[in-house]
Amino acid sequence: MNKVKHVLGISGGKDSAALALYMNKLYSKEELPMEYYTCDTGRELAETYTLIEQLEIELNVSIRKYQDRNFESANEENPFDFFIKKYGGYLPSQTARWCTKNMKLDPFENEIGNTPTVSYVGIRGDEDREGYISTKPNIQSIFPFRKNIWSVDVIDKFLANKNIDNVLSYYKKHLNEVEKISEIIKKPISQKFPQKHKLESLLDFNTIAFNKAVFDWLKTTDYPIGKLDYFPLIENDDVLVRQDIFNIIENSGVDLPSYYLPITYEIDGEKGKYFRSRSGCFFCFYQQKIEWVWLLEQHPNLFKEAMKYEKDGYTWMQSESLEELSSPERVANIKREHLKRMKRRYEKMETTTSWQDEILGEKKIKNTNSPEWLDELIDAEADGCASCFI
Repeated sequence: MNKVKHVLGISGGKDSAALALYMNKLYSKEELPMEYYTCDTGRELAETYTLIEQLEIELNVSIRKYQDRNFESANEENPFDFFIKKYGGYLPSQTARWCTKNMKLDPFENEIGNTPTVSYVGIRGDEDREGYISTKPNIQSIFPFRKNIWSVDVIDKFLANKNIDNVLSYYKKHLNEVEKISEIIKKPISQKFPQKHKLESLLDFNTIAFNKAVFDWLKTTDYPIGKLDYFPLIENDDVLVRQDIFNIIENSGVDLPSYYLPITYEIDGEKGKYFRSRSGCFFCFYQQKIEWVWLLEQHPNLFKEAMKYEKDGYTWMQSESLEELSSPERVANIKREHLKRMKRRYEKMETTTSWQDEILGEKKIKNTNSPEWLDELIDAEADGCASCFI
């Protein structure tokens, strides 16, 4: 195997942790000499650091810490405080994500340098997003949990209409019954036949054959995987969704970070559940209002720490300051609105109806008076964001 670096970033969240456990179980160090790393902001929840320590023990590896090189020579307690001073107290936001760039992306790309590198990303098979793709040509992202393990830039080039003849020749090497799929391969992408439909058709027919064809094509390019003699993931057609992720962690020696565990709150005599849906800094500006309330009530000291950064008109949310949000009246209103949203989302969820129920003309009725309704909704509530790439 040629000198290609394989890296897997640990964010502190469930998906990247499960990916590390999954890859370590499936592939030996000889097949994939994986390097594990984390980009530490210094302002993560304690559960994040605990997870990283447990993964080091479970995987029997040392998880490297990538940090900004200027911070390492500065007299600051953590990278975030180093950069907040550099930006004059200007807080990061959804429109100015300097935290992601300076503490996640730049340290990662600086550490990699010009080495051909395959980066493994834990986006699940039930997620419709791409995640971070480096613009550096020597870094290639792979998504092992998805049916389509390849990044969008690879798919765009591989399935380009001008590449149809090459794709067909690659398939002929790996399929005896290529005539069964040749019509799809030869059909040009158009408005009536978009790339998404062509990709899904090829994957549905034979995922492994598709992967092998892509791998053959990559060998004609400068992509890092094209420099490999063999890439074991092309033989894998697993698709893992949220429940699989929880199962992987549950069956390991690693604890699921407790911030994922729903906690019951009461408002106006009714019960709701809140929790934190993502890893990352405890003051992440992508948090929902109910997650700020969760932080206020479950980690009051960290909430106060987050408040200290708000000054001179800079607040974590455009609409209000944390001081305003923390008033009892405001907390109660946020819980009321959250509970209303949960009920509306629950009403829109598909009911579970068996074929016997259909024959009898019966349907299962949703009942928010039942204590189980919140548990049924919990997966729908746990969507994260893609701002921190791994």
